Amino acid sequence: MLIGITTGGKVGLGVTALVFIAFALASSFYLPRRNPDFPGERVRGFVWLTVLLFVALIAAVVFFAKESEEGEHPGGEAAATQSETGSATETSGQAEEEPAGGGGDAAAGEAVFASSGCGGCHTLEAAGATGTVGPNLDESQPELDLVVERVTDGKGVMPSFGGDLSDEEIQNVAAYVSESTAG
Repeated sequence: MLIGITTGGKVGLGVTALVFIAFALASSFYLPRRNPDFPGERVRGFVWLTVLLFVALIAAVVFFAKESEEGEHPGGEAAATQSETGSATETSGQAEEEPAGGGGDAAAGEAVFASSGCGGCHTLEAAGATGTVGPNLDESQPELDLVVERVTDGKGVMPSFGGDLSDEEIQNVAAYVSESTAG
């Protein structure tokens, strides 16, 4: 959840956390030295301020994580455009998506698999990869279109590589994975 937070979200979350940390440090070290009776008569206000800052920190985590999830899966018009594009591609034929060979170049896909760090999470015997975070690709034997979808959009803890890899690279790695696991 927190891994995919946008840069702006990380800044907002960091600022909120720094305010809470600064308050905690000041109330623990500085204020008691300056005023030995701290918090004294103002204990009720101090407790309310502490609770308020803590709730603000939790709300910031929830807000920025929610913003991150919405950014990964755009809503509204962007989602409609994306689903229209996806269905148009499927109905118009797969010649644009997949080259005549039924996908990309598996040999080139092997290099993409290695350079993108796929083996750090996935097990794939053909690549000598023994990752345990993501699914074992040798066992799951994903179809070409599923690999393209997961690499492009991500799912769960798998990040989206749609912005990092070109369509050709995605097709190539999908061809490599599906051909390597077909048996």
